[in-house]
Amino acid sequence: MTPASPRPVSVRELLRFPSRLERRIAVRYLRSRRGRRGASLGTTISIGGVAVGIMALIVVLGVMNGLRNELLARILVASPHLRVLTYGDNLRIDNWKGALATIRATPGVVAAAPEVTTQSLILNAASYPEGVMVIGLDTAAASLPVNSLPEALTEGDLAFQPSDTSVDGALILGRRLAQRLGAFPGDLVGLISPTAARVNPALGYAMPRIWKFQVTGIFDTGMYQYDNQFVLMEREMAQRFAGLDTAITGIQVRVGDPWEAPRIGRELEDRLGLPFRSMDWQTQNHGMFAALQLEKLGMGLVIFFVMIVAAFNIVGTLTMLVTDKTREIGILQAMGLSAGAIGRIFLAQGAIIGGIGVAMGLVAGLVVGFVVDKSGWVRIDPSVYFIDRLPVHIELLDVGVVIVAGLLVALVATLYPSRAATRLTPVDAIRHE
Repeated sequence: MTPASPRPVSVRELLRFPSRLERRIAVRYLRSRRGRRGASLGTTISIGGVAVGIMALIVVLGVMNGLRNELLARILVASPHLRVLTYGDNLRIDNWKGALATIRATPGVVAAAPEVTTQSLILNAASYPEGVMVIGLDTAAASLPVNSLPEALTEGDLAFQPSDTSVDGALILGRRLAQRLGAFPGDLVGLISPTAARVNPALGYAMPRIWKFQVTGIFDTGMYQYDNQFVLMEREMAQRFAGLDTAITGIQVRVGDPWEAPRIGRELEDRLGLPFRSMDWQTQNHGMFAALQLEKLGMGLVIFFVMIVAAFNIVGTLTMLVTDKTREIGILQAMGLSAGAIGRIFLAQGAIIGGIGVAMGLVAGLVVGFVVDKSGWVRIDPSVYFIDRLPVHIELLDVGVVIVAGLLVALVATLYPSRAATRLTPVDAIRHE
């Protein structure tokens, strides 16, 4: 007489918390044969696959977060959260004092200061030219909190006081620009004014005017673009140099929360009206941060596929274990264990494999991320990535998502072999060869 097929076990019944007996049998089945205390080879490989996937996922997400946070910190060293600019052909703001007062009175604004930006050509003592961006800063005490540039000064200060009285003024160079020009504090450099020109009576056409400046400081932001191109000078000197008289090119704004800069920018546009416009740091660097976010998503998906491979490892291990333990399953059923209990034994094995793998991968990922971040031994090209080392910033939210995803993948992988074990009948299982 053919034995009746067992009652199908629902997933809900399988997912009930296993009893103490079921847990003890599950642990026993994970061990190797012949009385060894260690785990079997299949169990070890499955745990290792999960651990490697979790570790890689944590490190990769940490690297993506590190690049984003580090770039944000470096960008905001010399760049404000928000800039208020103007429309028009000459892009200059003449009546800026009233606008500055309105900006400072806006809720959410921490500090605001006028600025002058212009492009120029700098010449060292040997007349070697380099294209630079000239930034005119307001050195008034109220404007210093606009950015953290004063903290990036490695030599000199923001007083802009030259010791040589024969020069037109003082300026501060980025570290990389100073090294390339061979110009350091005390040295003289020339700047070609973008507007002021003198007509040469002999030639009959305008010749650019070269202003003489003394280098009084060096700054090092760690941001390649700033350290390689920026030249700082006092705002009033920059206004004369750029031929703006009392006008400025923009107003720097610092807000309490950098991520609120777009909203506050729109509010400032409403308050100031035309021709004023705002540009926040996210808009200026949208392409860079969008690429980082896309790369984080892509790398996360690639590493998640490693987790899927580890899940197939678990499926294979438990499927072979069900086949190997078929006779034992029949004996357990004959002794009174229900089909649901048999399924929970193998589900518990998958949960143990997933739990141990996730725990090992979590510890390994945190250790690797900490070592890479603190040691700085992974160097990258600053001319491409703007920073010179690989940062790793691991966020709790990412860790939580990785842990939950790892455990879910391991648990889902055990459903098929667990349900396969519940379909065995005691007679067929005991007769199994």
